[in-house]
Amino acid sequence: MKLRSILRVLSLLAFLSACTAGFLYYRSLREYAFQEAERNALDRLQTTKKNLSAFFSENIKPARVLAGMPALVDVLVRTDAETLKTANALLDLFTKTLDVEVCYLMDTRGNTIASSNRNDPDSFVGMNFSFRPYFQDAMQGLPASYLALGTTSRRRGAYYSYPVYQQNSDTPLGIAVIKASIFFVEKELTVEKTSIQLVVNPQGVIFISSRSEWLYQLLWQLTPEEIRHLRKSRQFGNGPWHWTGIRKNEVNEVVDTSGKTYLFHYLDIDDYPGWRIVHLYDIEAASRLVSEPLLKIIRPIIIILCLLFGVSIFFLYRQASHEISRRRSVERALRKSEERYRSLYHRTPAMLHSIDENGILVSISDYWSEALGYKREEVIGKKLTDYLSPRSRKYAEETSIPTFFKKGFVKNVPYQFIKKNGAVVEVQLSAITDRDEQGLTFRSLAVSIDVTERNKAERALQKAKEALSQYSKDLESQVHMRTREISGILQYTPAVVYIKDGDGKYTMVNSRFEELFNIRSTDVRGKTDQDFLAPEIAEQFFKNDDRVLRQKQSLQVEETIIINGEATTYLSSKFPLYDSKGRVTGVCGIATDITALKKAQERLRRLSASIMHGQERERAYLARELHDELGQVLTALRMEAVWIKNRVHQSDPTASARALTMCELIDKTIEEVRGLAIRLRPGVLDHLGLVEAIEWYATDFEKRYGITCVFEHELGPEIRGNIATAAYRITQEALTNVARHASATRTRIGMSFGAGQMTLCIRDNGKGFDPDTLGEFDGLGLTNMRERANLVGGFFVVESRPEGGTQLCFVVPLTES
Repeated sequence: MKLRSILRVLSLLAFLSACTAGFLYYRSLREYAFQEAERNALDRLQTTKKNLSAFFSENIKPARVLAGMPALVDVLVRTDAETLKTANALLDLFTKTLDVEVCYLMDTRGNTIASSNRNDPDSFVGMNFSFRPYFQDAMQGLPASYLALGTTSRRRGAYYSYPVYQQNSDTPLGIAVIKASIFFVEKELTVEKTSIQLVVNPQGVIFISSRSEWLYQLLWQLTPEEIRHLRKSRQFGNGPWHWTGIRKNEVNEVVDTSGKTYLFHYLDIDDYPGWRIVHLYDIEAASRLVSEPLLKIIRPIIIILCLLFGVSIFFLYRQASHEISRRRSVERALRKSEERYRSLYHRTPAMLHSIDENGILVSISDYWSEALGYKREEVIGKKLTDYLSPRSRKYAEETSIPTFFKKGFVKNVPYQFIKKNGAVVEVQLSAITDRDEQGLTFRSLAVSIDVTERNKAERALQKAKEALSQYSKDLESQVHMRTREISGILQYTPAVVYIKDGDGKYTMVNSRFEELFNIRSTDVRGKTDQDFLAPEIAEQFFKNDDRVLRQKQSLQVEETIIINGEATTYLSSKFPLYDSKGRVTGVCGIATDITALKKAQERLRRLSASIMHGQERERAYLARELHDELGQVLTALRMEAVWIKNRVHQSDPTASARALTMCELIDKTIEEVRGLAIRLRPGVLDHLGLVEAIEWYATDFEKRYGITCVFEHELGPEIRGNIATAAYRITQEALTNVARHASATRTRIGMSFGAGQMTLCIRDNGKGFDPDTLGEFDGLGLTNMRERANLVGGFFVVESRPEGGTQLCFVVPLTES
């Protein structure tokens, strides 16, 4: 009984021990699986980070090279068909060579003026991207990289921008941009069903995802203010950006809306602050990977061992636990060593490979495979020289490889590798040998540095230097030629030319200036006007030049210079001079002698005044003759006609009626003669003044033509003499034009006084006209009115447009005389 109880106890202990051992073993394997999953997640994160870093950095240098191409500088400086064609060809070449989505060029306002996708439906040409940070940074002189969704193409991309400078200038003319597609990077993300890899921005917007349904969603929930800020940036379109429902559970765990738990790991992306690569691993899937196979295999074994070998299992478990602990320690040390070597070998941004003593490839790094486009299984076991260009293959087989195995090392050997797509990659190779215990070489460790872009840049730089040298020679020749031309112009022009600096000191004068003021150019430099000119001339020059410098605008003014008692009038054109930064550095003046022209104008003005004065005398004379002579004759004739009418009234009624008709005709003729005399020279103008004369003429005009004419005037000084005559004649001519040409129904005459001058305006509601289209004879009336205004010291303004009526204004200063 005691033995049976002992056996039962031992059996129970064996069963419990087996169960406990199975549970502990399962738990340890589960923990190991989680650790392995976490390690794999970190490995995938590191691999993805390396791939993204390589992708995001591969177009930085090409963008700088593209921005330095002369063709882009030329099209920004001078945009025409030829320079635009050259720039577009260059952009096409870079797009094809770099295998990117698009290359384009923007001016300083952010407008795209050239693009490699100019013929596509979503062409960038004409589009404005000044809101993009990569444009704003580049315009500050900083190269920029930017990840965003295209506002035009609606495709994701990595943007690389670099400012375009003109030679010897610190101000960008524009920027060159390279946009690379994200598609090829996204294909490199993990496709395992148990894992999710994401690339998110600082706000948590998913920009790249191994699951397409998660694109443009939010990894973390954002506030409304953060959503508004995100929409304002237009980096990922206009939304909406739905939240994925992910919440943090523990430090390295997150939970989605369905309650599924993921292991959460992330790494920051170099050179993109706040951007992260996120790896989510399904914990339930990891558990199933451990539990399902384990239960299928271990369950029957545990049952058998529990029934037959309970005690043995207990001791074996203890031994196994000790062995497992020891093996784990060894595995951890070995794994750590392997990880260190693998990390060093595969993460080094250089092409690493090893060959045996026969030149056969035995290992290659990930970067070697990515750089040449071959998979590892395609190259392992084949000769290294199979992937070299013919010239490099011959050099390697005949010289470098024999030398390497003889010396045990080589350094900076130039090779040309042929990529899988046929492209040539230029490298510099350095290698050392790896020897066995007997000191025999059994493989090599070689490092190849890609110098393709460096060599291209060096060749492009050499060509640029040669082109720059030739351009400098051509520019120097042009400068010499332009200098000779300008010197000839300054020496032989009859105009006076000078240049002053910002302090009013002369820096250059021409030969006419020297002749006019009897001073040499060398004696003028560094002096001001007050140093050698008469005070009144110096004050005149200084005032006008200072006005140009202060207002930063050109000025045309008449200046009178008195030398040896003789006054000479010059028409001076003065304009500011600017430096490369747009700052005013001085003023240039060009003065032309118009003394003869001014004298001719004065003679012409006096002649016109004499002619108009003679016309007024003739008008007055004709008016008197019509009123005194013809008026008296018509009055006498009417008296005779009345006598005849009364005489034959009884004897011949018919003759009496005819005499009555004659009286009426004579009365009408007398009225017409009186009106004609008044219009030639109204007596009211001489006796009552300008206001009454215009009032009378407006009334007469309305009665004769049926056009409403309103005269409004302010109280002011009495206007007589030449100003009154000019104002009356201008009014008379203006109303005559209204009646003949305007087709108007209403006319307004306004007279006002202010600021020491009189303003007379005549406005109608007629069909109007374009003053600029009038011919010489069509505008003769306007010319006469303007001439009358000028003769009394005033001016005449015409404002009109088709179907908009016409307004004529006569403005004249009122002096005491």
